[in-house]
Amino acid sequence: MTQVSNRSDPGSASPPGGPALTALTALAPALWGTTYLVTTEFLPPGHPLASGVIRALPAGLVLLAATRTPPRGAWLWRSLVLGTLNIGALFALLFAAAYRLPGGVAATLFAIQPLLVVGLAFLLLGERPTRWRLGWGLAGAAGVGLIVLQGRVSVDPWGVLAGIAAAASMACGLVLTKRWGLPRGAGPAAFAGWQLTAGGLVLLPLALALEGLPPAPDPAAIGGYAWLAIPGALLTYPLWFRGLGRMPVVAVSFLPLLSPVVAALLGLLFLGESLTPWQCLGFALALAAIAAAQLTPGAARALIRLPSPRKGA
Repeated sequence: MTQVSNRSDPGSASPPGGPALTALTALAPALWGTTYLVTTEFLPPGHPLASGVIRALPAGLVLLAATRTPPRGAWLWRSLVLGTLNIGALFALLFAAAYRLPGGVAATLFAIQPLLVVGLAFLLLGERPTRWRLGWGLAGAAGVGLIVLQGRVSVDPWGVLAGIAAAASMACGLVLTKRWGLPRGAGPAAFAGWQLTAGGLVLLPLALALEGLPPAPDPAAIGGYAWLAIPGALLTYPLWFRGLGRMPVVAVSFLPLLSPVVAALLGLLFLGESLTPWQCLGFALALAAIAAAQLTPGAARALIRLPSPRKGA
């Protein structure tokens, strides 16, 4: 497979591939939003790094076995770099932030990721930031903040640092993935397998050194681990990298805002949580930012422009 161009048509109404590709790519962060509920309700506490290993490494090995396409040449070290940024470091930092920060503060910090991607895309890809996407990036972060920040919030500075570092790790991984493109001769499934395997192997020694072996799983934990490994990694990461290869990187960077939105909805449906009017406004802002980031200002105006009524109608 040839490398995918990093440029997109600035006048297009949607990313290359159209709404269907956007919807399939968005399915990945939407399913990742279930991680919060699964982790807190089904998995044993105190082993977040081990959970990351169980989520990433088996899925990566299955994809490697299914595609029979190992990395070669420069992709040996590139896969390690991308697997660390997109999987290993990301999982470790996200769990560290979640354990140190209350409620959804970690998710709010992670919502700055589209803004980081805008800056990195300018530096590494030559994509000039637009006021349109900068503005919607701020709106999306504000929307996520309204969804997840409730009541009095105490802030752990190390947790804040971990949350910002997690956003930076994924932003770097997204932009480098776009810069290097999909490797020749390998599809999205093989590409995902390389990174999941590398990320799991990076996490494994940390998990053993810092946490030890997790306890023997009960049926609920087995189901939780299976959910994180199969829908949460094996099925979603090929979709994610397929979309990233074909869509503008800044547009893709807004889609992870779906994760805290889905997490909040699951809390509403299954944990008896309720939504305030401010949270409803946050949902509207976050979803509007995700949708608007897929369009140019001209395309957005064209979509909302009503046709003039015909005479005699």
